[in-house]
Amino acid sequence: MTTRREFLGSAALPLFGRDEEAPAKRIAAVVTEYRHNSHADVIVGKYLEGFRQNGQPPGPHSKIVAMYTAQVPKNDMSREMSRRHNVPIFPTIWETLTLGGDRLAVDGVLLIGEHGQYPWNEKGQHLYPRYELFLEITDVFRANHKSVPVFSDKHLSYSWLKARRIVEISRELKFPLMAGSSIPVSYRPKAVDLEWGARAKHAVSIFYGDPDAYGFHLLEGLQCMVERRHGGETGVSAVQYIEKQAMWDWVAQTPWAEKLLGAALAQAIHRKAGDPRLLGKDAYAYRIWYRDGLEAAAFMMNGVAQDAATAVEVEGQPEPVATLMWLEEDRPFQHFGCLVQAIEQMFETGKPTYPVERTLLTSGVLEAMLNSKFREGSRIETPYLIVKYMAPKRGFFCTSKW
Repeated sequence: MTTRREFLGSAALPLFGRDEEAPAKRIAAVVTEYRHNSHADVIVGKYLEGFRQNGQPPGPHSKIVAMYTAQVPKNDMSREMSRRHNVPIFPTIWETLTLGGDRLAVDGVLLIGEHGQYPWNEKGQHLYPRYELFLEITDVFRANHKSVPVFSDKHLSYSWLKARRIVEISRELKFPLMAGSSIPVSYRPKAVDLEWGARAKHAVSIFYGDPDAYGFHLLEGLQCMVERRHGGETGVSAVQYIEKQAMWDWVAQTPWAEKLLGAALAQAIHRKAGDPRLLGKDAYAYRIWYRDGLEAAAFMMNGVAQDAATAVEVEGQPEPVATLMWLEEDRPFQHFGCLVQAIEQMFETGKPTYPVERTLLTSGVLEAMLNSKFREGSRIETPYLIVKYMAPKRGFFCTSKW
C-alpha cells in the first residue's frame, strides 16, 4: 500500500517540511450543497475518505471537524457523511466555526460555493453567494479578533467589486487566502511550465464547456502560465468575446493565434478527428489584452476537444511552450486531489501556495468577458483590472498520476 509520505512525494512536486507528529489542523467546511460529484464531495470527501475517496490512506493531514450546508437537496450526501465520520453539521456559519461555542475553534476554513439552486442573471452568470458566505466567515474572525486561513473554491465572485472586496478583507484581517480551481494544479504529463521570467509574446489556452463556470477554468489555465512571464503580472487592459465563424476568420488572419491554437490542440488527448473549423462551428474565444503588451486568446473548443491545454510563444524560442493539464474523467478525480494538496500546504504552513491575485484577476476578466458577450462581442476596456503580483519561481502542479 502506498504510504501518505510516498503519495505526496510522487503525485506532486515536493510540498514542504512537515512534522508528522504535529496535531492535525481542524478545518471547518462551509458549502452551498453536498451531493455526489459536487465540488463539496470531491474536496471535502477527500478529507473524510482519503485522496482516492475509498476509505483508505493516504489522505490529508488536516481533519474536517464541522460542516455547514446552505442547501440540502434531495440527493444530499452531507447528513450521511456526517453520521459516518462523526462530523457535526451546524445550522449557522458562526456555530460551524466555533464548534457550537462562542469562540473561534478551528484552524482553517474551506469555502465551497459551487453548485446549488441559485439564480442566473441576464448575462449568464450563476449568482453563487460566495461573497455573502465569506462575510459570515469573516464576521466570526472580527468578533474573535483572530483569523485563520481560508480557501475559496473557484472564482471569488461573479462580481469584480465583490471579488476585490474579499481580497481587501483578507488583507485587513491579515489571514492567508487562497482561491481558484483544480486546472492550474492538475497533472502535467511532461511537467512543463513556463520558465520563470520568460519573455512571453502571445499565449493561447483551450478548454470546453459553458462561458461562465467553465470559462473560469479556461482563464485559469491561461493565467497560471502567463503570470510567470518577465516583469510579473500587471493586469488586463481590455477583453473581447468572439464566436463561431467570426472567431475562425480572426484565427486565419492572425498567425500567432493559429500557430498557438495548433500547439495547444496538439496536446489534447480527447480530440475529434477532422478539421477543427468544421467540428467547432459553435466554438468561441476570449481575447485578452494585458497591460504590459502581452496578447492572448482563450478558446472554448466545443465539438473539437475536451481537454485543458495552454501554449505560450516565447521570445527567442522557435517552438511554443505547451502543456496538457490532465483531468481525470471519473472518481476520484485526481485533479481535485492535487488541489487538496495545495490547500493542505497553506493550512500547514500558514502561507498561500500560490497568489490569490491570480484568482482575483481571472474573476474580473471573466465578468468583463461576459459583459462583452452580452454586448454582442464589443471590446470592453478594463482600466480597473490593475492587479499586480509576482508568481513564485517554483510552480505547484502534479507531476505524475496516482
